[in-house]
Amino acid sequence: MNSTVPAFTQRIRSFVPRQGRITAGQEFALENYWSEYGLDTSIQYDFAQVFGRDAPIIVEIGFGNGESLATMAAANPDNNYIGIEVHRPGVGHLLMKIKQGNIGNLKIYNHDAIEILEKHFPDNSLSGVHLFFPDPWPKKRHHKRRIVRASFVEMLVKKLKPGGYFHAATDWENYAGHILEVLSTAKGMSNTSATHDYCERPDYRPLTKFEQRGIRLGHGVWDLIFTKV
Repeated sequence: MNSTVPAFTQRIRSFVPRQGRITAGQEFALENYWSEYGLDTSIQYDFAQVFGRDAPIIVEIGFGNGESLATMAAANPDNNYIGIEVHRPGVGHLLMKIKQGNIGNLKIYNHDAIEILEKHFPDNSLSGVHLFFPDPWPKKRHHKRRIVRASFVEMLVKKLKPGGYFHAATDWENYAGHILEVLSTAKGMSNTSATHDYCERPDYRPLTKFEQRGIRLGHGVWDLIFTKV
C-alpha cells in the first residue's frame, strides 16, 4: 500500500482546501502511521479484508480533528468506521488518537468525500453515514456550496443498505431547516423523528468541546436522522 498521504487536487465542492498549521506530532503521525490506518484512493478495497472481518460500516464525512470519531469508534467496537477528511492537520491528529488508543476499527481517507463515496463504496453497502457540523456556508450566495443537496441524498440512497441511516448535526438553524427540507422531499428516505423534524442527540454521537461550549452559551444544535426505506 502507498504510504504517502495523497495531495488533494480536486475542484472545490462543499469546502475550501486549506493547509492550516500542522504540528510536529501531526506530521510525525502522517509520516509514520498513515501506512497502517490510511486508505489509498487508487485502490478499490474489500473492506472486510481491510478490517479483517465483516461488520457494519459507518462513514463519517469531514471529521475535523477526529476527536469525536475516535471516541465513537472506541466505544462501538462492533462497527467498522471510515473517516473522510481533506485537511491534513485533522488527519494527522486522528492518526495520533488511533495509535494512542490502539483503535483497530477505524481507517481514514484524506480526500474529497463525495468522490470517495461515489467511487469506493458499492451500492447498498453502508450501514450509516455521519455528517457532523459541516460548513454551513451561511451567506445566501454560498448556499450552493452546501454538501446536503438533492444529488448528495440520491447518492446516499444508493450507497446505504436498506435500513441504513444518515445522521446530520448542525448548530446553524437555517442549515438544519435546509437539510430537513432536502431529506424530507427525497425518495427512499424516512425521518426517524417522532415529530417529523429533529431528533435528540443519540448516545453514540459524542459531544465535542466546541458543542459543549455552545450549549453553555445557549446555542442550539439540531440532529437529523433519516433511514433508507
